[in-house]
Amino acid sequence: MSPHPNEARMLDRLHRLIAFDTQNPPGGEQEAAEYLAREMAEMGFVSEIREVASGRPNVIAVLDNGAGPTLALNSHMDVVPVGEGWSRSALRMWEAAGRIHGRGACDAKGQIVAMMEAAELLRADRGAWSGRLLAAWVCGEEVDSIGAKAYASENPEIDYVIIGEPTSNGVAPAHKGSMRPIVRVSGRMAHSANPDLGVNAIFQAARLLERIEAEHLDVVCRRGHPLAGQASLTVTRVSAGLADNVVPDACEIMLDRRMVPGEADATVTAEIEALLAKAKHEDGVEARIDRFQPTTGGPGETALDHPIVQTALEVAERYGVRDFGPKGFSAGCDLTHFRSIGAQGVILGPGDIGVAHKPDEYVPKEELLTAPLILRDIVVAMLPPGVARV
Repeated sequence: MSPHPNEARMLDRLHRLIAFDTQNPPGGEQEAAEYLAREMAEMGFVSEIREVASGRPNVIAVLDNGAGPTLALNSHMDVVPVGEGWSRSALRMWEAAGRIHGRGACDAKGQIVAMMEAAELLRADRGAWSGRLLAAWVCGEEVDSIGAKAYASENPEIDYVIIGEPTSNGVAPAHKGSMRPIVRVSGRMAHSANPDLGVNAIFQAARLLERIEAEHLDVVCRRGHPLAGQASLTVTRVSAGLADNVVPDACEIMLDRRMVPGEADATVTAEIEALLAKAKHEDGVEARIDRFQPTTGGPGETALDHPIVQTALEVAERYGVRDFGPKGFSAGCDLTHFRSIGAQGVILGPGDIGVAHKPDEYVPKEELLTAPLILRDIVVAMLPPGVARV
């Protein structure tokens, strides 16, 4: 087994991946998927592109290496929109002061490259492990996780999963989830010259907004998780009005509800509906959940005493990761969808979530080069020779 990752190969792959425009929306992961599928096939994996929607594929690649459990390496091909404020072209990789820059360098094309290099190291020494190594490079995680949801719906048999997201190579067994209900507040239309003849939905919404803020401060944010942090409820969009001289008969409010492990969609929805019912009873505000904006999904968690968590912590500490964990991942990610099919796993990868989604996004080069060794050693520990599938 080669003791060191191939730096030139990793940087070449990251350069190529960053150059593929996979900004989401709209996504457009097709070219990146074709490249990754070819690379995985050349590595000896049985590699397949599975279309989720038009131009929105997943790449599923499998390396069978004898009897044993299945471990999946997962990350996503899409990135958030480039936006403004970059000092150089966002879709061209560059290196400066020990950092590799470009949209996706940290979240999450750097993760894919680190996982590919770990797969190279594992392929080079197949006697060190036994089982099934799976790579799942999915589409759409930045908006609605259509890729991971579609793959989970196929109900693949996966025992363990490592989710590639920026944790500075620390181990995160838990993450938050999100829900975005769009609440429609009703009023009655009238000419703005005679507003008393109508009911202004914006004024009604203002009464509701006070209740939403109080719900966050008095109830929601008091719920916490030892790793993932606090739950939250806030408003991110408000929209109303048909014309400048018309009292609006409707106002839409988008809620952003961040959930911690232990909270469920049905319970959270019921709590919001109860808040709306109270607003109607006490303030006369007519409001209802009109629809839900798609999100990455709910929270996810693997028990701290599970072997993959304990193994990952030991390996990360051995490689000198400063904050090796356990810790929580503050954003949503696809662990929740792999947990839904029974896979036990952790979130781990180079880079800091604090620089993801920002101009001049970067991944520290040292972390990028260390990540394949950490990933390799976790896989070897979880897929030892001579162990039957769990």
